[in-house]
Amino acid sequence: MIGQKINYMQRPSKIQSSSDSDTSDLNILAWTHSDIENRIGFKAGHHTGVNHLLAFIVGTLLAGMLYAFMAFVVRPLGPVQFVAEMFLRPGNQFTMIPATLFFCWGAAVILLKNSKIKLQGRALDLQPMPDDPEFVLNEATAADVLKRINGLVDHPRHFILLSRIENALANLRNIGQIGDVATILRSQGENDENQVASSYTLLNGMVWAIPVLGFIGTVQGLSMAIGGFTKTLQAAGDLSQIRSSLQGVTSGLSTAFETTLIALIYALVLQLWITFQQRREMSLLDACNDYCHSHVVSRLRLLDRKPTTSP
Repeated sequence: MIGQKINYMQRPSKIQSSSDSDTSDLNILAWTHSDIENRIGFKAGHHTGVNHLLAFIVGTLLAGMLYAFMAFVVRPLGPVQFVAEMFLRPGNQFTMIPATLFFCWGAAVILLKNSKIKLQGRALDLQPMPDDPEFVLNEATAADVLKRINGLVDHPRHFILLSRIENALANLRNIGQIGDVATILRSQGENDENQVASSYTLLNGMVWAIPVLGFIGTVQGLSMAIGGFTKTLQAAGDLSQIRSSLQGVTSGLSTAFETTLIALIYALVLQLWITFQQRREMSLLDACNDYCHSHVVSRLRLLDRKPTTSP
């Protein structure tokens, strides 16, 4: 996480201080055209949040592509044909299709979040605060910084870092002490962390649901196997009938163990992927916190306002 945070903070600045160039007429980063959900025509989620309808559509397409790959590519291959049979066995479909859909839906959510995290990270490249080490942030210069921010992007409120800075500076006239600014930024940072945590609620639900579907498939398969075994006992000495009944038993056992196996693999892969993605997202939030502390709070020079008392 530390290495990733350093990468966010050490990216080269693309612009110089506001005295070097006027950025008020130039949008360097346009959220309208850069956000993947907005480009497709769906309502974009808040910051790194994802539009679940779009994710469901993408997940459904991915699930269809996976089944097509198993049916037309893997099944004709002799050595790995058994892999396709685990997906395509008729007795498995009751639980295999929902488990595959949940896995692909979760994968779509993570892929969309990955694109949105990259977009949020690009806001750190913009360096919204001037690079001049002698720059002092106060009520007079805050207006220039806000103008600079609105010149760098089209909608600052859609970027985690820029939204924090804009909200803090917009209320600068009503703030009496530097500690008040730090409190506002810290409160916004906590809100962003809560938003990030809530954006994984659906994914965590899928990680829970997929193994449950696998266990349901296990019960279903065992039930089929027990029913087939009952027929085997009733066959008495008829070898052909015993052989036919045993096929039903083995088919039921295959359904039981194959469904559980694939569901557990789905859940394991999805959980590890979620953990890695959460680490990247928390690294982004840490980078935003560091930037606000190093370039906003540390440059503030405010006069403490003492309440006036009437004689």
